[in-house]
Amino acid sequence: MLIELFLIFAKIGLFTVGGGYAMIPLITQEITKRNWLTLEGVIDIIAISEMTPGPFAINSATFIGVRQMGLIGGAAATIGVVVPSFIIVVLVAKYFTRVKDHPVVKAILSGLRPAVIGLISSSTYTIARNAFISRTAGNLTMSINWRSIVIFVLALAGIMKLKIHPALMILICAALGIILYVWI
Repeated sequence: MLIELFLIFAKIGLFTVGGGYAMIPLITQEITKRNWLTLEGVIDIIAISEMTPGPFAINSATFIGVRQMGLIGGAAATIGVVVPSFIIVVLVAKYFTRVKDHPVVKAILSGLRPAVIGLISSSTYTIARNAFISRTAGNLTMSINWRSIVIFVLALAGIMKLKIHPALMILICAALGIILYVWI
């Protein structure tokens, strides 16, 4: 299992272009198909990874690895997700200045930008669907989770319109979660 954790996260690290959020679809697919976590569990890990200090990819790998095999699992998953990026960054740093103006390199980068937006949008849709729609056992009935929508709208407005710092917005939303889910 330790080697599997390392290899899964090395694959995630190798095939994800565009940063931590772009790896959410691959993390979700790899983790849920192995039944290591449910979709809800993955979404919880995403939320925790986002609100803790450090890079999203490393936090996610560490949390999932620790959950599966304790500290040694966390170390294996973390090393796995970091090694491909490290090797690629070293190679790019060494050679990119020589090829950055080449038409093929420019075309590759132009193709990757919208692909990254698509990956992030796909993850956003999956997370939003799970957060905003409550399902009963067997998915027979669904209802809108108005509490999640209220928190989302306030967080979006707070960050985009009021320019509230994301760390403070996380604390505000945590407090709103307590108010809306415990007291109301």
